[in-house]
Amino acid sequence: MFGISKKAITILFGLLALAFAVGAILLFTPQAGQQARGKPVLWVNGKAVYELDLLRLQGNDPLYAANPQGLLKTLVDTHFLEQVILTEALKQDAARIRVGSAEVRKEVDRIREQLGLKDKKAYEQFLNQVGYTDAQLRSEIKTQLQIQKRLEQIRSAAKPTPEEVRFYFEVHQEDYKGEPRVKARQIVVDEAKLAAELLAKAKAGEDFAALAKQYSKVGAEQGGALGAGPGESEPKPVTKVVFPEKVAEAVFAKQGPGLVGPIEAGGRYYLVKVEEYLPPKVPTFEEVKEQVEKDAQEAKGNGALEAYLENLRQKAQVRFAEDSPFSYKNLPVAKVNEQEILLAQVLQPVFSNQQTAALIQQGLGELAVQFFLPQTLESLIERELLVEAAKKSGKPFIGSKDQIAQAYLLYETRGLTATEEEARRFYAENPALFTIPASAEVTGVVFKAEAKAKAFREAALRGGDLQALAKAQEGTVTEYGTVSPNQLPAVLDRLVFKVKETFPKGPMGEVSEVVKLEDGTFAVLLVKNRKPEVLKPFNEVVEEAKERVILSKRQQKGQALVQELRKAAKIENRLSQVLAELTPKTQEPAKPPTQEAPKEAPAKP
Repeated sequence: MFGISKKAITILFGLLALAFAVGAILLFTPQAGQQARGKPVLWVNGKAVYELDLLRLQGNDPLYAANPQGLLKTLVDTHFLEQVILTEALKQDAARIRVGSAEVRKEVDRIREQLGLKDKKAYEQFLNQVGYTDAQLRSEIKTQLQIQKRLEQIRSAAKPTPEEVRFYFEVHQEDYKGEPRVKARQIVVDEAKLAAELLAKAKAGEDFAALAKQYSKVGAEQGGALGAGPGESEPKPVTKVVFPEKVAEAVFAKQGPGLVGPIEAGGRYYLVKVEEYLPPKVPTFEEVKEQVEKDAQEAKGNGALEAYLENLRQKAQVRFAEDSPFSYKNLPVAKVNEQEILLAQVLQPVFSNQQTAALIQQGLGELAVQFFLPQTLESLIERELLVEAAKKSGKPFIGSKDQIAQAYLLYETRGLTATEEEARRFYAENPALFTIPASAEVTGVVFKAEAKAKAFREAALRGGDLQALAKAQEGTVTEYGTVSPNQLPAVLDRLVFKVKETFPKGPMGEVSEVVKLEDGTFAVLLVKNRKPEVLKPFNEVVEEAKERVILSKRQQKGQALVQELRKAAKIENRLSQVLAELTPKTQEPAKPPTQEAPKEAPAKP
């Protein structure tokens, strides 16, 4: 699902300093004299936008950097000019917002400080570089502050009703579910042998709290009771954060009472007695009312801002000069019942996508047209269907169109459950989801000459100071840290994780054979703490498996719902015809892909 993205809103909210910081003026240009700005290219509500202004903006748009041609040029032009039109309409609407000279001066000072323009000469050089006078800069900053205030005004004026807040909680209850907690005691000691002895005593029935008071380096006064304050000795519910990561993983994987450990972490040994496991639960509305109100306010503000910008654009009266150097073709590409979807609405999320921008910069812009445009249009069609259904439901959904569509799906797929049998079957069919990947602590040493690599390997097997041994053979040391498969360069990854045999061991750990890298250099790897891939036992992941089953059911039910809405709706998709119409006669029209398009996660609001 797509809408006005966070990125777009961020640009609208951002101050001019952000543009200056990257050496570009993204939204605004100085008010030079008409003659210096060239001919008018278009008029927005009767106000001219000049050729030089557009060329300056165009020069800072990465989509133009690859010099798009033909159909792609028309699409980029349309997207670019749509942004210009909306920005100009926004400037005009925000012109009535009051901004004082003190606010402008404060922002100028902030820009100067951010860019290191403290003295007058540096500031004047900067102004000269970007083509501004001080007065023009202050005028533009005032405009930008007016826009920011106007958008904030729209957002803050959108107040959710009590009914909307409660319904928001009903739809998004899972978002407020707390973390799992445990009531537990722990014993922390410095020696592995002592930890093992204490485990034996605890298993034999000795009082764990008494053992903690006598031996633990942490919380002895509380009898090892976690969450207990000074003078207290009873454990209180705590989350994973109170334990070292390795200890927390073992404690919470148990999902019930019992002894855990000893586990080494940070040079100490942890023995934990879990008295009670408290699974995550959805709080009552009253418990999280304050946070829900904030979230509902933000959602309603998003919806109000989106509606405001759409209305501003719809009301804008736009006229283009006959000899415009740009091609603006904002044609309807689809119709969902009575709602039209225009080309620019599809181009906005497509051209905001980093994958699309990368393809265009590599000269592969036609791929972006072929794959992402049809895919995005289908998402927008589905969004319109869901938003329309949400309105017809009579329920008080709030937010942007994206948020409403997603909330409607959540609401219609609520209440699904999963049995342990279903969870077990899912676990058996999807073992990779419940597998702890293999890992190893890896250090690489690279040499230009094979003979030096071999000499280092022989020395490493005997032991010594790593840096000194590497330096003696002119080697470069790289600490990769603890890695899992596919995190190392390909050749090294195969050496560590695809070769079944371990390497010969020395004082520094395992020492690999000398391997030749793709760039012609030679590497030796030192490997420690090698751990194989481990499938977590089902009893440790039963709740996670149930959640994944429920998610799968929701997705299936959601897809079925969308298909039902499609069947009941009147949908016209004219994208192929529009692209064919816009393609120059000498260029083959872009066609939707014959094979499945690459999947892209929906943009979240």
